[in-house]
Amino acid sequence: MSNTLKLALAQLNLWVGDVEGNVQKIIDAATHARDVLKADLVATPELSLIGYPPDDLLLRSAMPRVIAEGVQRLLDEVRGITVIVGLPEYADEAGERVIYNAAYVIRDGRVLARTRKQLLPNYGVFDERRHFRAGRGGTLVFEQNGLRVGLCICEDLWGPNPAALAAKAGAQLLININASPFDIGKTAARRRVFDSRAAESGLPIAYVNCVGGQDEVLFDGDSTAVDGDGGLAFSAPLFEEGVFALRFADGRWQDGVRRDEQPLEAIVYRGLVQSVRDYVNRNGFPGALIGLSGGIDSALVATIAADALGADRVWGVSLPSRYTAGMSNDDARLEAEALGIRYSLLPIEPAFEAFTGTLAEAFAGKPVDLTEENIQSRSRGVLLMALSNKFGHVVLTTGNKSEMAVGYSTLYGDMCGGFAPIKDVYKTLVYRLAVYRNTLAPAGRPVIPERVITRPPSAELRPDQKDSDSLPPYEVLDPLLELYVENQLSIPEIVARGFDEATVKRVAGLVRRSEYKRRQAPPGPKVTRCAFGRERRYPITAVYGDI
Repeated sequence: MSNTLKLALAQLNLWVGDVEGNVQKIIDAATHARDVLKADLVATPELSLIGYPPDDLLLRSAMPRVIAEGVQRLLDEVRGITVIVGLPEYADEAGERVIYNAAYVIRDGRVLARTRKQLLPNYGVFDERRHFRAGRGGTLVFEQNGLRVGLCICEDLWGPNPAALAAKAGAQLLININASPFDIGKTAARRRVFDSRAAESGLPIAYVNCVGGQDEVLFDGDSTAVDGDGGLAFSAPLFEEGVFALRFADGRWQDGVRRDEQPLEAIVYRGLVQSVRDYVNRNGFPGALIGLSGGIDSALVATIAADALGADRVWGVSLPSRYTAGMSNDDARLEAEALGIRYSLLPIEPAFEAFTGTLAEAFAGKPVDLTEENIQSRSRGVLLMALSNKFGHVVLTTGNKSEMAVGYSTLYGDMCGGFAPIKDVYKTLVYRLAVYRNTLAPAGRPVIPERVITRPPSAELRPDQKDSDSLPPYEVLDPLLELYVENQLSIPEIVARGFDEATVKRVAGLVRRSEYKRRQAPPGPKVTRCAFGRERRYPITAVYGDI
């Protein structure tokens, strides 16, 4: 047998629950790897049979049968190549049904070997101990082309023991299959892990990851191979489905191609486009609706939607009030024209007057205040949801992470919708993404008007209103929020970083008091280290003051 191995990494966009469709993707990837790439072995991502994260779908009574049928189809239909497939493995132990996060090594109608995930993450978006039992014993080592190949699953690479056990068992290389979510710092974090495991074990490592949007979780791919000295030998394109080949010979990876580095804005923007495309398409919506205010947030969301779905599936609706500046209406129309999307103008004044007229007797003697501002926002929500119900399009909300953090949003108003593309994007990054997207447009034809980027942000719910009337400047607010929300620092610790104490206490209070709003917000893709929703789980009713 040769000591050369040609490995294919199948970086797949898998659909949670669609076992039949996922099996077909695996078969197609294996066929391409065998016939086109001439690979000996193809590795697919973690839980590739069911998709990730399956959550309580794992508990459905029919799921063991469906998984078994999927495995059988792979055994029946794939020949001439070894396939590593991830799947939930159901077992009866001492009269109890248990589930393992497992991987099978399949070739020519046989399961040659199997392994179970040993380290079950229970942090961030992960909740694996709810469903899975941890595997025991050493790391699987199997033979392929005369080489001893170690195999482990996702989190097993983030701790030293499984890699060390593989080396101790005589492995000459290690394959790690993953469903590893994206965030802004994840590529660098993965590289540090690869360096550590390679240094500890001396093993060359191949890492394969899935790609695509799954509700609030976003997978970037980033499949990678490093040599035993930690040197980067291969890196797959981010947010791109594909099957990528590299050769292992003389103890090192050969023929691997490394992707060109991209600016952060390009990576995040591409991820947001991916998340909108997968959410809208997989949930069967014919298109997307966006309330176009003429502001930066709605402009960015409309641009993301048009890039994700095509201009013909995006509908921008301008919903001006008595306080909407003429330039805002103009900019909303210009954005729609530049993107080529459908555009409608629906003034909310008749609805606003009807609501306030109906409430006039109940409000008698009460001054005009935030209530009337919120009625404007909710009038817009009613109209957008009416269009959504009538035409089937999903409403994409336009709130960003800065606003979601401090409650600068209206329940059943601007929070009204089915998906929130920039929910985890700070306002300062919103501006950077807008500037980046304009660089992709033909010279002199920006898709987001320059004035939208340069003018002070405003909700335009009262005369001459600006965001800065209610909030610290975003250049101050966003770094403060990152320390408080993502790093979970205390107020004294943040003040020690140079922030004004009164500002820190005020912002922290806004974050705490807005938890009930965030619980009612639509889902949106995670791009930061700690996203609201699935990842950050704080009680609504709690007393924790200034800690």
